[in-house]
Amino acid sequence: AQRPLGGVRRQPGGGSGPATLDPLPCGRPDVLGVLLTALPISFSDIEAARGRGRSVVLETPLMPSTSIARIVDTDLWFKAENLQRTGSFKIRGAMNALSLLTDDQKAKGVVAASAGNHAQGVALAATELGIAATVFMPESAAIPKIAATRSYGATVQLAGANLAESVDHATAFSIESGSTLIHPYDDPNIIAGQGTLGLELSEQLPGAAVVVIPVGGGGLISGTALALKTVDPTIRVIGVQSDAVPTYVEARAKGTPQEIVPRPTVADGIAVSRPSPLCFDLIERYVDELVTVDDDRTTEAVALLLERAKLLVEPAGAVTVAAMLDGKIPSTGGPVITVLSGGNIDLLFLDGVVRHGLGAQGRFASLRVLVPDEPGHLAGVLSMIGGRGGNVLSVEHHREETGQPFGKVEIHITMETRSGRHFAEILDDLDGYEISGTHSGRGSDSPG
Repeated sequence: AQRPLGGVRRQPGGGSGPATLDPLPCGRPDVLGVLLTALPISFSDIEAARGRGRSVVLETPLMPSTSIARIVDTDLWFKAENLQRTGSFKIRGAMNALSLLTDDQKAKGVVAASAGNHAQGVALAATELGIAATVFMPESAAIPKIAATRSYGATVQLAGANLAESVDHATAFSIESGSTLIHPYDDPNIIAGQGTLGLELSEQLPGAAVVVIPVGGGGLISGTALALKTVDPTIRVIGVQSDAVPTYVEARAKGTPQEIVPRPTVADGIAVSRPSPLCFDLIERYVDELVTVDDDRTTEAVALLLERAKLLVEPAGAVTVAAMLDGKIPSTGGPVITVLSGGNIDLLFLDGVVRHGLGAQGRFASLRVLVPDEPGHLAGVLSMIGGRGGNVLSVEHHREETGQPFGKVEIHITMETRSGRHFAEILDDLDGYEISGTHSGRGSDSPG
């Protein structure tokens, strides 16, 4: 069923049974038991933010999809924030928040914490406005993101194992130095700036049925959903998180935002384990559904966007397309917009991501074949694979491995295939041999 405007309400008494759907008009103060007299952000705040950022923030293109739309059988559109200045949507919030500082605050400088995209947004906004900026980044932050942040004019400090710890360091620095902390998402002015994306979408495609948005800290989806629902209360807004860090998915299930223990994920840009109460309130009011995707689908989306749409999108920005590929976005019959929130990715890391994504599509495969230790069997196996159109990448020949039957040889083969179906056809050709350790990613068998 389609969730009406506002959110999902838990069963009375806080039970975990099926949720009932309750329409919550804009501004209704009780959502999941959270009492609010008023939100510290309004639609007019988002409109004002658009004016403040107009000299720096680009209106990014909304692009129709063709080949990926056929794969998911949907009228699909891409909002290409990966083409935004600094390579992500973050400049929207940063320009608004820094523009609203007092002269005294500007003179004392700003401090931020980020895994990369917020860092670059704050650095560029600070340079444009003549403000000194110090940015704390996790020790594991991507080298290109560190270099880009410095090139925009900020001082970079590497501190903390993850974003939450970097935020703690930035907060301490702010107290000690007197500089203003520009939080990456728990800030009404940041959220209002990010919400300008929703204004653009409502103008670029007024008839959109669904908008799918990546969710990390929650600032982008909070502001964008508020803007979209104000213009068109019937539009559905769906957020996508990594299943390794489902912060707001768990918060919605529990009815309260709580820090979670994250697991490693390729989508580092949305690996935010500490939710914002402000964003949580906005998400519960305006976001219809939250879903998760795994790293296989995410890297598959990165590879597809690069190969089919010619768009370089980082994993955190590609989770929306991953959700489409995974069938997580219900069909409404109308246009679906997927927000590609960023394109900042280490090119050395990209190679591994693309290979992983192609594997998820079924474009790489591996298997172990046990054959008699007699001349001709290795050549025969390779000939069968080649005859079916598989491209062998590597062959490992194990004659003396512990536990192998006497008179048998194990061959470990990796290959390029066209799809999971193609790999299954190769396996059928090899059914006369004992085969184990097969691996092929799932993926579409649609023609390229």
